[in-house]
Amino acid sequence: MPFNDLSRTSAEAKEQITKRVNDVIISGNYILGPEVKSFEDELASYINCGGSVGVATGTDAITLSLLAVGLGPKDVVVTMANAGAYTTVAAASIGAEPLFVDVSEHSFQMTLAQLRVSIEIAAANGVRPKAIVVTHLFGQLNPEIDQIADFAKSKGIFLIEDCAQAIGAKKDSKMAGSFGDLATFSFFPTKNLGANGDGGAVASNDPIMIERVRKLRQYGWGSKYSIELPFGRNSRLDEVQAAILRVKLPYLSEWNNTRREIFRRYSIAAGKQVKFYSQVSESFVAHLCPITVEGYKQSELLEFFTVRGISTSVHFPIPDHKQQINLEFRNLVELPVTEYACSNLVTIPIFPEMTESEIRAVCKALEELGA
Repeated sequence: MPFNDLSRTSAEAKEQITKRVNDVIISGNYILGPEVKSFEDELASYINCGGSVGVATGTDAITLSLLAVGLGPKDVVVTMANAGAYTTVAAASIGAEPLFVDVSEHSFQMTLAQLRVSIEIAAANGVRPKAIVVTHLFGQLNPEIDQIADFAKSKGIFLIEDCAQAIGAKKDSKMAGSFGDLATFSFFPTKNLGANGDGGAVASNDPIMIERVRKLRQYGWGSKYSIELPFGRNSRLDEVQAAILRVKLPYLSEWNNTRREIFRRYSIAAGKQVKFYSQVSESFVAHLCPITVEGYKQSELLEFFTVRGISTSVHFPIPDHKQQINLEFRNLVELPVTEYACSNLVTIPIFPEMTESEIRAVCKALEELGA
């Protein structure tokens, strides 16, 4: 059983994608044309945000957002160390420094209490963060995003939401990506809304921020060849990927509902020894389904599923502060829960095109783990 299978896109969607891509090819308009503009408008409408800007990748979206809020060399951004190092890499690329925060043992997400701890430790060491990046991990909207947003505003710190795994998640009708100053999205093919290549976007309710990102994605130009902002990049979502994303966006809510239903079945089938880190609700889009199991080491759990023909993965095996990258604040904050998560989680298959027999096979394995 595959961990994911991108070839299973429905025949209907494939037909629409083929036609739309062919139209782009015939048009001869490949960069920053009508497909990108239309997708930006449709994405902003979907997440009920003021505007969005298509960029080349999800990591670029984070990088450009950090630049848009004014981060530069030696500035500090607070982030999680158990979310794949994307913010850490983005910060390093502009000379900024990440400051890590430990996470909840129940959700492996950032909490306001742990955020306060990290900021207090930073202040005691003469460090004042300029931004916070909250990753909505596994597709679960951070349960404390409202409180974190209020705290960030009270401290004059910019809040960036990393929604790469959580597009479509919402809380009280408010969508992931509409709580902070800026929000970033990835359209890597395995994401809930995936392109057929790389792609990303930045969204915001602040038109000034949107305009900054729009300039930064193309060399910092205000007009062609006229640089108005420093540190601009060449990071543009192309017309082909935008066209594909426009086809897929109307299917997203249906696909997210299917993911939630699979997760619900897993959680019912599993015994008490199996622990999940999200919950079935509109705030969860089931991008990933990581578990831990009492009495099983990570390697043992991986082997358990392998023997049963079920492909698994680990999200994410190495915490940022243990990566081979220069980090000034590597050990400033202790991260015991972060380290536990990286050493113990195993991610099982969950994607909307799974067959009934595949879902039943995973449920059966979860039942065995709980026996």
